[in-house]
Amino acid sequence: MGSRHPGGFPAVEDTPPPASREEDTGVTAIRAVTLDEDDQPFGRPGRPLRSNPFMFGLTAALGVLTAWLLVQAIAGAGSALVLIVISLFLAVGLNPAVEALQNRNVPRRLAITIVFLGVIGVFVGFGLAIVPPLTEQTTGFIKQLPEYVQQVQNHPLIRSVDQQYQVLDKVQSYITSGNLASQMFGGLLGVAGVVLSAVFSALTILVLTLYFLGSLNSLKETGYRLVPRSRRTRVQLLGDEIIKQIGGYVAGNLIISVIAGVVTYIFLAILDVPYALALALFVAVTDLIPMVGAVIGAAVATGVGFLTSPQAGIACLIFFVIYQQIENYVISPPVFKSSVDVPPIATIVGALIGGTLLGIVGALLGIPLAAALMLIVREVVFPRQERL
Repeated sequence: MGSRHPGGFPAVEDTPPPASREEDTGVTAIRAVTLDEDDQPFGRPGRPLRSNPFMFGLTAALGVLTAWLLVQAIAGAGSALVLIVISLFLAVGLNPAVEALQNRNVPRRLAITIVFLGVIGVFVGFGLAIVPPLTEQTTGFIKQLPEYVQQVQNHPLIRSVDQQYQVLDKVQSYITSGNLASQMFGGLLGVAGVVLSAVFSALTILVLTLYFLGSLNSLKETGYRLVPRSRRTRVQLLGDEIIKQIGGYVAGNLIISVIAGVVTYIFLAILDVPYALALALFVAVTDLIPMVGAVIGAAVATGVGFLTSPQAGIACLIFFVIYQQIENYVISPPVFKSSVDVPPIATIVGALIGGTLLGIVGALLGIPLAAALMLIVREVVFPRQERL
């Protein structure tokens, strides 16, 4: 018999309650999962794809083919796209000057005409400064060529070498055979082709720049209308700020280049270095190239100075070293303080990547594009990451 509770009721033994059906079902499921995982060491397979594998592969192949054709089309139109991008950047860079004239109650069309005539004047001045010296030097070299040949023939070292190897006879036979004439003719044709291509590209850039400058506002409005209405205001503010920074960079770069050209011309004219105007224009143009442009212009001008006299060359070297420091730390900061807000490392990386992709043009465009990218990251990406 079972023992009794002190109150008179029989004591109930502590026996576990019977397992319910739900618990049995759960245990069975766990065992089934365990068995399945034992059979599938890498986990259970997912749900089967409902789409046809053939259609999936065909769609992927068509996507890859479309991307490849798009890349080939862009590569084929690369030269035209470069001209369009250069013209667009020039238009954005000249737009601040147009707006400055508009703020003085000048109509936009008249302001565009004034600015564009100024740009054409710079091109014409560059041509007038470069072409006459080149023509004069080429003509003088052709006139002095017989004298140079005679001096070479009379040189003792050349005579001794000619007696051993008959160099002059071989050169004379090469000239009389017609190979030199054919190569020179081919070279002249190549030079003429390069000149014509450069002239055509310059005219194309001028026309496209004029078009983009005249229709810049309408182009912006059309681009903003492609954005959904809910985000249009923010995109418009960001777009206007990007255009402002790019325009400020291009305009500031042009201002600094003009200052470099003017100061260089004054210094070279004081030293009486020949072709001072042409060298000053060359320094101004190369100063537009990031990182290495100023060094190239200074090296050429200093080399011409050394050809003039050692004193002039040393003076040019000292001048360009001092001026470069003044340009970097005195002139550039106030010019770019309200236009380009880019860390130095981003400037270097943007110029290097742009130069690798598109050469000098890419180096010129890399910095303002880096500024635009940094603005987008700062105003869009970072706030979104903070909200996550």
